[in-house]
Amino acid sequence: MLAFCYVALRFIHFGALMLIFGNALYSVWFAPSSLHRLMVRRFQLQQKIAAVISLTAALLMFSVQGGLMGNGWSDVLRPAIWHSVLGTQFGSVWLWQIILAVITAGAAWLAPQRGARLLLLSLGQFVLLAGVGHATMNEGAAGALQRLNHAIHLLCAATWLGGLLPLLFCMHLAKGRWQTAAIYTMMRFSRVGHYAVAGVLLTGIVNALFILGFAVPWHTAYGQLLLFKCALVVMMVAIALVNRYFLVPRFRPDAGREQQIFIRMTQTEVVLGALVLATVSLFATWEPF
Repeated sequence: MLAFCYVALRFIHFGALMLIFGNALYSVWFAPSSLHRLMVRRFQLQQKIAAVISLTAALLMFSVQGGLMGNGWSDVLRPAIWHSVLGTQFGSVWLWQIILAVITAGAAWLAPQRGARLLLLSLGQFVLLAGVGHATMNEGAAGALQRLNHAIHLLCAATWLGGLLPLLFCMHLAKGRWQTAAIYTMMRFSRVGHYAVAGVLLTGIVNALFILGFAVPWHTAYGQLLLFKCALVVMMVAIALVNRYFLVPRFRPDAGREQQIFIRMTQTEVVLGALVLATVSLFATWEPF
C-alpha cells in the first residue's frame, strides 16, 4: 500500500510539473506579445493550483520514502527517519526539489504574471528529477551522461505532453478574434514539437540502454511494462503525425469537421500521455531485472 501511494504521488507530481511547464512555455515562448497577457490570465489559476499540488506531492513523497526505507506507515512521520532519508542520494536531491517547489508555489501565487520564472523553476525541478531513481545506477562519467540524457528526456516529454492542453485552448481561440495569433502560437508549438518528439524517442532509447543494456528482459514484469509504455508512445506519435500532416492542411476558416477531429485526437493524446506517466511512475518502484 505504501509503494502504491508513492507511485500515485509520483504520478501527481509529474502531472502537475508538466502542466506548469507547458502553460509557462506557451505564455513565455510560443505566444506572440499580442496573446501573451490573455494566456497568462487563462493559465493563472491552473498554475497556482498545480504549484500547490506539486509542492504537496513532493513533501508527501519525501515522507513516504521514509516509510519505504523504514518499517512502513509508522515511520512516515518520524523526524529521525527523515534525517536518515536526507543522508541518501534521493534525500539530498529531493531537499532541493522541495525548496524549488516552495519557490515555485510562491512565484505562482505572488507573481503569476511572471511566466518566465515559472518556466525556469519548473525546468529546474525536471533537471533535479534526473538525479533520483534508475538514472543514478551508474557512477562517474557514465553516470553523469545518463543523468544528462534523462534530464533532456524529461524536458522533451514536458514540452510535448505539457503543451497539449494549451494547444486545445489555442484551438478554441482560433475560432474568434484571436485567430491569427492562436494559429501562429500553434505553428510554433508544432515546429518545436517535432524536436521534442524526436528527443523523447532518442533519449528514451539511450535511457533503456543505460538501464538494461542490449538484452531487454521482455519476460519480466519490468520488460513487459516497458513494452506497454513504448506502445503508448508509438500511438501518441501516430496521432501527432496525423494531426500535423493530415488534419492541419485540411483546416478551413470556419470550424469544420477536421478541426473537431483534431480536438478529439489531441484529447486522446492527452489520455495516452497520462497512461505513459502512470507507467513511468510504476518504474520507480520496480527493479529492471
